[in-house]
Amino acid sequence: MAHPSQIRIPATYMRGGTSKGVFFRLQDLPERCQAPGEARDRLFMRVIGSPDPYSAHIDGMGGATSSTSKCVILAKSSVPEHDVDYLYGQVSIDKAFVDWSGNCGNLSTAAGAFAIHAGLVDPARIPQNGTCVVRIWQANINKTIIAHVPVSNGQVQETGDFELDGVTFPAAEIVLEFLDPSDDGEEGGSMFPTGNLVDDLEVPADVVASGTLKATMITAGIPTVFVNAEDIGYTGSELREAINGDAKVLEKFEQIRIAGALRMGLIKTPEEAAKRQHTPKIAFVAPPRDYLASSGKTIAAGEVDLLVRALSMGKLHHAMMGTAAVAIGTAAAIPGTLVNLAAGGGERSAVRFGHPSGTLRVGAEATRVDGNWTVTKAIMSRSARVLMEGWVRVPGDAF
Repeated sequence: MAHPSQIRIPATYMRGGTSKGVFFRLQDLPERCQAPGEARDRLFMRVIGSPDPYSAHIDGMGGATSSTSKCVILAKSSVPEHDVDYLYGQVSIDKAFVDWSGNCGNLSTAAGAFAIHAGLVDPARIPQNGTCVVRIWQANINKTIIAHVPVSNGQVQETGDFELDGVTFPAAEIVLEFLDPSDDGEEGGSMFPTGNLVDDLEVPADVVASGTLKATMITAGIPTVFVNAEDIGYTGSELREAINGDAKVLEKFEQIRIAGALRMGLIKTPEEAAKRQHTPKIAFVAPPRDYLASSGKTIAAGEVDLLVRALSMGKLHHAMMGTAAVAIGTAAAIPGTLVNLAAGGGERSAVRFGHPSGTLRVGAEATRVDGNWTVTKAIMSRSARVLMEGWVRVPGDAF
């Protein structure tokens, strides 16, 4: 019996922030994968190695975590005043689908660097030495991201002394600006879809005995449901091992996420949540306290404004998703949200929060216009690095 040969596709494997993924130029994809649809999804699943009942991604480029099961497509921008269009696919680990419902903030860092590496930025705009400002159109959510990418000798400067908790080695700092990150599109039309800074979210009684949880539901960076750690029996200082090894606990978090998705109007029935694992995120917050980060480093209460733990694709994240950090910074800037109250309340333009791997600072500019809160910009620093480049190979009948 004859079997198809493998084909090879130009690709680059990159770390961006605390995530990594496989990057493609749109023009390099097989023709039938250059448009959205089943062929593209099947290709990306095969590249990553999903669906994998062993949750190991042995036969693919993924790492069997939400931080490493990612594919990115970049192309010269179709939007005026932008350099590139950036499209992100979160590949499910154990199910046969790719979630296109949101952005990856960490890989947004790598998108700016890759745009230069891949020749997608006008060479006239790249300094010999200095900073290249890459204007990115985030095509999943129709938003602008500005990446300030360091350049040395006309090339992306990747090495440096910027340290990012959750990443082993230092690298060059890339500053990201998320412009107008609140959702004004088809999925809610408001930064607070319910119209409230805090809601009583109805959840199953086996999640909390009262059947309700205080929740801040926000669409900034990525749709996120924030709850108080204390209300669900946690301190906010937990590491992955305290959450991810308990299937019953993870199911409770999923029930909270489903309840939030329904209340935010992201899904119409609970069953739809199974095909929308990437959004919304679920996070729990708490006031500062001392804790031991996953690296063994002590994080003192005085170093941070609050503690945040967030789940991605059904598991507690090892650090913090970049888009969730935007949501954290935005919510912290708005007096009265659960995030703001955990940070001590009041007005603030930046916040440093503790996560399982350490700390992260994010700034946000929020204003109130005609009684409604808006955020004009969120800013954070990350780093990115090419890990490997060449071709990725998949069987010719994979898509």
